[in-house]
Amino acid sequence: MKNLKKKIPKFKNESEEIKFWSEHDSTEYIDYNKGKKKILSNLKPTSHLISIRIPDYMLNRLKMLAHKKDVPYQSLLKVYLSEKIEEEVYK
Repeated sequence: MKNLKKKIPKFKNESEEIKFWSEHDSTEYIDYNKGKKKILSNLKPTSHLISIRIPDYMLNRLKMLAHKKDVPYQSLLKVYLSEKIEEEVYK
């Protein structure tokens, strides 16, 4: 026997849709067993602006290395942080 689902209503705006889904169970409207995997390759991870204090000599060395590699120093710093974090996590 078919698994009959309720029809999703048309919404006038996003606020109406948000209100609807906050009051209704989506499993009554969507058959999640029929879902397909999708890779969203163009998504950028959420980032946060932070402030850190590092010694002048360290920043100068980082900028020098970045200049040699022809990349922005902030990008190089993120690469170095990422590498060290992965190294520590998978120790």
